[in-house]
This record gives sequence, structure tokens and C-alpha cells, in this order.
Amino acid sequence: MAAVASSVRVVHVHRMRGIGGSERHLLTLLPALRALGIDARFVGLDDLDGWDPQPFYDELDRSGVPYARFGAARGLRGALGDAEIVHTHLVHADVLGALVRGRRLLVSTKHNDDPFRTGPFRFVERALTRRAARAICITEALRRFNVERVGLPAEKLAVVPYGLDEPPAAWGSNELELPEGKLVVAISRLVRQKGLDVAVEALAGIDATLVVLGEGPERARLEALARARGVRLLLPGRVGDVAVVLRRADVLVHPARWEGFGLALLEAMLCGLPVVATSVSSIPEIVVDGETGVLVPPDDPAALAAALTRVLADPGELGVRGLARARSEFSVAAMAERTVQIYVDETQRRAAKRPL
Repeated sequence: MAAVASSVRVVHVHRMRGIGGSERHLLTLLPALRALGIDARFVGLDDLDGWDPQPFYDELDRSGVPYARFGAARGLRGALGDAEIVHTHLVHADVLGALVRGRRLLVSTKHNDDPFRTGPFRFVERALTRRAARAICITEALRRFNVERVGLPAEKLAVVPYGLDEPPAAWGSNELELPEGKLVVAISRLVRQKGLDVAVEALAGIDATLVVLGEGPERARLEALARARGVRLLLPGRVGDVAVVLRRADVLVHPARWEGFGLALLEAMLCGLPVVATSVSSIPEIVVDGETGVLVPPDDPAALAAALTRVLADPGELGVRGLARARSEFSVAAMAERTVQIYVDETQRRAAKRPL
């Protein structure tokens, strides 16, 4: 495979709105692909609505991944250059990639099971997937969602889980003084999907501080809710060293209402941190209830409070087992090798169809 892979040129395209799970995935995947001989590059479509994508590009610079960036879609066609494959991420890039790819192969990664995708846009996704060579789903649950609820053809879908070998590397120091006492940490955007309001409700009456590492439009509402419920809440935004916070924490809480993967779960597990999360979407594929963490129903503050109280009082071996599972089941090497195999299979399939 290595000899064939070394000739494959791929451009990944993503709309940039800060650094969330799909962006962190790319920061891991792109260097790993290049290490396997893939000429992997990146094109970012910068969203000019107040989000700062610069830290993402700083990470690409550090890892030696070539990239181009645009404030709008103009210029994308030229930025694809001599790529054989256009690999798009999330719906905005899926649409633009399909429009400008020309004769290049199209691969799309599906990162989430957002209910938006089951509405009228599902007809657009079906049309886009007909034009794609393959679509990659990051979990088995997401594959089922795409077949059963979006209506994508099962034969075009492959499952390649996220991979992570180490906790997130520091890109700077933290200007954050963590309080004494029990610490419950969440890593997520401040949006309704992540269920952080449920976490605030659950922390009422628990002697612990909730620290949420992330940014988003729900900040004011969460702060108001915390004041009303008497919950100690810290919202420092994006910090330079996530692993330091995780290693100081007592538990990671991830009360998502739906979730494509939940990379924060792997980051916590790699730090040996117990996880309390909701049993939605792909989360049960990552966190084994009662073995590496505790799973509860979504939108249930009482169940979440009971689980947090139990783990804070006695985490047992949850963190140790979570670390072992993260290392054995979700490696970067496996993720990169499976992705390369898809590229190789599709380029060979196209070559076999060409007339002699």
C-alpha cells in the first residue's frame, strides 16, 4: 500500500469556525497521513463571524502541513491544484467541494448526527453523496444515522473512528487559576447540543466547581443559570494547556443531546479521568457504562447529578480502565491507515475503469 499511497495527492476542505472536534481531528489526521506518504494539504474557508481560526493554522505550521485559506469560497477551485482527491468535512465544505472538484474524486467525512441533517437538507446530501466516491462516518452509530435517517446509500459509507494517542498538546500557558476542591470539567462549544445547561442544573447542591473549556453563544445564558442555581461556574474560553486542567479535574462531564464522536471523551480518558456522559449517538461506542465511565439519559439533571455524586465520591478504576480502552481502541495509526486504504481503493478503482 505504501508505494501506491505515496502517489496520492489529497486536499482537505473545511469551513473554519474556531477549533471544535472536527478541527482537532484534522490536526491529528493530516500529519499522520503525510507520515504514511500521502501528499495531504488543507484548504480553510474562514468564517468571518467573530471566530478566530488562527490557532488552527498555527498548529498546521508546527506540524508542517501545507495549507491555503480564504475568507470566502472564491479561489477554492484554484487552491485544489493537482490534487486527485478532494476530502471535505461538514456540510458547507461538502457543497462547495462537490461544485468545484472537477474530475477529482470526492470523499466526505460525516462528523455528526445533527438533527438538521434529517430535514430538507437530506435531499441535498443524498445528491452530493451520489457524486462522492466514498463517505466516511466516524462511528458505527453515525453510519446507521446516515443510512436510516438521512437516507445515504449504505454501500458508499465506511466507518473510520477518530484516533488519538496523547492528550492535547499545549500551545501556550493557561491564564486560569483553578479553585481548590472538587472540579468537574467539560470541553465543548457553548451551544445547546452539548447540554451544558443540564450540567449546571445537575451541579446545584453538589460541592464542586464546573469548568467549561470552550466558546460559543450560550455563555450569557449559562452564566445566568449558574447564578440562579448557586453553581460555581468558570468559563475561561479556550486555554493553552487543556491537559493540565484535565489532570487536575476529578471527572469529565459530557451531557450532549447528540454527538458525532465527542473527542473530549478520548482526551479525558487519555488523562486517566473518569467520564460521566449521556448515552446518546456514538458515546456508548467510546465510554463503556460502568467500566470506563457512567452513562445517563440526556436532558435528565437528576440522573446526571446522581452519577456525578457517585463518581466524585468513589471513582474506583474508571479512569484506569478508560485510559487502557483509549489506547487499545482509538489509535492514530489505525485511523490514518484506514483512511489511506480508502484513498488507495478509490484511486485504483478509477484507474481500472479508464480505457486502455
